[in-house]
Amino acid sequence: MATPMMAQYFSVKEQYPDAIVFFRLGDFYEMFGEDAETASRVLDIVLTSREAGSLGRIPMCGVPYHSAESYIATLVAHGFKVAICEQLQDPKEAKGLVERGVVRVVTPGTVIGEQSLEAGANNYLVAVSRGRGGYGLAVCDASTGDFQVTEFNGENAQEELLTELARLSPAECLLGPGIASDEPLRAGIARHCRTAAPYDERAFRHETAYRRLTEHFDVHSLDGFGCEHLPLAVQAAGAVLQYLQETQKTAATQIAGMSTYSTAAHMTLDPATRRTLELTRTWRDGTVRGSLLWVLDATKTAMGARLLRRWIDQPLLDEAAIRERLDAVDALVRRSAVRLRLRDLLQPVADIERLLGRVAYKNANARDLVALRRSLEQVPAVKELLLGDDSEPALRALAADLDPLAEVAADIAAALVDDPPATVREGGLIRPGFSAEVDRLREAGSRGKQWIAELEEKERERTGIKSLKVGFNKVFGYYIEVTRPNLPLVPGDYERKQTLANAERFVTPELKEQEALILHAEDRVVELEYELFTELRERIAARTGAIQATARRLAQLDVLAALAHVAAERGWTKPAIDRRLRIEIKGGRHPVVEALTENGAFVPNDTLLDENQRLVILTGPNMAGKSTYLRQVALIVLLAQMGSFVPAEAAKIGLVDRIFTRVGAADDLGTGQSTFMVEMNEAAHILHHATERSLVVIDELGRGTSTYDGMALTQAIAEYIHDRIGARTLISTHYHELTKLPDHLPRARNYRTEVAEHRGRISFLYTVVPGGADKSYGINVARMAGIPAEVIQRARKLLHELEQGRPRAAQLNLFARAETAAAAEPDFAAQLAEDEIIAHLRRLDIPRMTPLEALNLLARWRARLLDEE
Repeated sequence: MATPMMAQYFSVKEQYPDAIVFFRLGDFYEMFGEDAETASRVLDIVLTSREAGSLGRIPMCGVPYHSAESYIATLVAHGFKVAICEQLQDPKEAKGLVERGVVRVVTPGTVIGEQSLEAGANNYLVAVSRGRGGYGLAVCDASTGDFQVTEFNGENAQEELLTELARLSPAECLLGPGIASDEPLRAGIARHCRTAAPYDERAFRHETAYRRLTEHFDVHSLDGFGCEHLPLAVQAAGAVLQYLQETQKTAATQIAGMSTYSTAAHMTLDPATRRTLELTRTWRDGTVRGSLLWVLDATKTAMGARLLRRWIDQPLLDEAAIRERLDAVDALVRRSAVRLRLRDLLQPVADIERLLGRVAYKNANARDLVALRRSLEQVPAVKELLLGDDSEPALRALAADLDPLAEVAADIAAALVDDPPATVREGGLIRPGFSAEVDRLREAGSRGKQWIAELEEKERERTGIKSLKVGFNKVFGYYIEVTRPNLPLVPGDYERKQTLANAERFVTPELKEQEALILHAEDRVVELEYELFTELRERIAARTGAIQATARRLAQLDVLAALAHVAAERGWTKPAIDRRLRIEIKGGRHPVVEALTENGAFVPNDTLLDENQRLVILTGPNMAGKSTYLRQVALIVLLAQMGSFVPAEAAKIGLVDRIFTRVGAADDLGTGQSTFMVEMNEAAHILHHATERSLVVIDELGRGTSTYDGMALTQAIAEYIHDRIGARTLISTHYHELTKLPDHLPRARNYRTEVAEHRGRISFLYTVVPGGADKSYGINVARMAGIPAEVIQRARKLLHELEQGRPRAAQLNLFARAETAAAAEPDFAAQLAEDEIIAHLRRLDIPRMTPLEALNLLARWRARLLDEE
């Protein structure tokens, strides 16, 4: 048989077999058995053992309760669930075994601790339900109370679901009935979620889910939330709410509302596009620096940073909504004093959304509530600033419904001291004057301590012992300490309490009486302060909806002010938005490359895509800026539709429903797909989903296969987009043969990246001009990259032979030993120059040349030969 305490532990563990149980023992959380072995390995803490009765010794490890949050964060980051088993009664009052129980289960999708969360990113818990012809999706950030639902129906429902999950990148996904057994679907979901597992099928039943939602929101129907007739969305939402209530052991009061959304309201960005445009993370190393978010994030609050990320991820399609944002940014750009003052006022605002999450879970401490008070105290000044007599209409509209919640701030200010302690069970929280009983108990304790402070001097005089001291410790309480040489002077009313090496400690009846009064007062005041604090926390929880509304508006103002700040600092301009199928950009720049370029020295370029010029074929050498140009156009469109100014002299953007990118590729080892298969999958996705309102960006298609295959596929895809889809399209290519496309595609045009060539060397001008490139500069770029001169000379020789139609060159050993090559061809470069001059001479129309042209040509040939010698 196990010991009583271990039996209690095993009873708890049986209820939570899939979680690591943190079992509270005094000042530590202990883990046992397999949990201990796992935690010891993941947390890098010492593994010991403990006697467990007839079970013998079992593995054990532990962490201090006061620093448990960081250990929990580490376990959750590794995908584990943690069940927090607390002592539910004071051990001093327990008769036998202390009562214990699980008060919270921390999972990747329900974590609320600051150490576990990225301040500027949402931490989503999602549930997916499946029904006839569609899917339901519920999305919740438990730390902020954000709760949304949607449905996907039709033949593309599954693909739309996976695209949305890729955008959300959830920390945890609850799978409804029938999903776990669908291996391809489950694998697709798992690719976009940190953890995904089946959940209680009963939670997904429509009747159960509907009842749970209506009871939670205290409504008779879900019409007000827009999902009354979306059964799959309701099922998923009910499952999320049940999971939160089960794991957090509370009513989840931070979920004060639910909104229904449609992905059709936002520009669709598939995972490949998000990745290649590097919206929130860089492609190569996954860091924020170097992404579009990095350039734009000048927000002052964590709430604003999260909202900015969502705006980047979800560009708008509604013309009026885009203009509303642009007008607000424009007003803040022009009114620099208002912008600067607004950003100063937002600087001290705390993360109100996540603070409310801790309030709902009863984890918020007094410092959290003081931070809420100070944040709300900024709101009146913000509102006054935006409603000023000379304020802009766009800014007035934002301030009109901004609620300062003065009564909430006043309630906190009246109750709590300005600088409360971090803990809530040791007193020192309540402001003097708030509670008469707290004041009385504090006065009683203070008087008692004053009496004890005076006791030391009084007893010294009474006993004649000058070294007599009055002290206190938690084990023995208050005492009078007398050194051994002075023991003969101790009065008869002293009662011995403790013997030390060089002294004795005593108490008197009077001291014991005062001690009882002091300790009772101190214990009672701590208890009463905690009661008053929890009542205040509950009053704040009851105002969650109103506080969240204010927090959302402050976040919106923060994002708009940040976009205006970036626009003003970087010289961006307000784009014009309309519904024409036209994109016209004057002096466009890549926002990230410009920010990373020293002194911002970026070469701007124009772009025109309209009814007459729908397809652009862009040629030019590597490193000349083709890929940057393509991404630049896509990012400018995206910025405009998220409501931001753009890096350009001027821009007119006809609304784009989707941006597709086929840029770069690598083998997908996870799915066993080659580079070329990845390319073709992405190209197929474009051809099946693009519309005439889409923007398509294709960079170097066909590099993963043979030259002729790649060329043929690129041309066929370009023709299909031009003839059948009509999307606004930019295609960069090294296949110069494709510059013939405009000859038979009326809306196709050639453009090239300019280079300057001098005596065999090239420099990149990074300008995009009309016309196709007439030659490749691959060997020049290879020389610039440091390829050995011998290889460069050999490549030039082979290139010349290939261009002259001599197939034997392709059969030569490109990697012959240097000595052999040198013996066979003593001077490759000089020979090549001579061959090129002879070929040029054969093509000359000498009778049509003037004497001056002939002399100039002769001079160039001579210079070329001298340069190669």
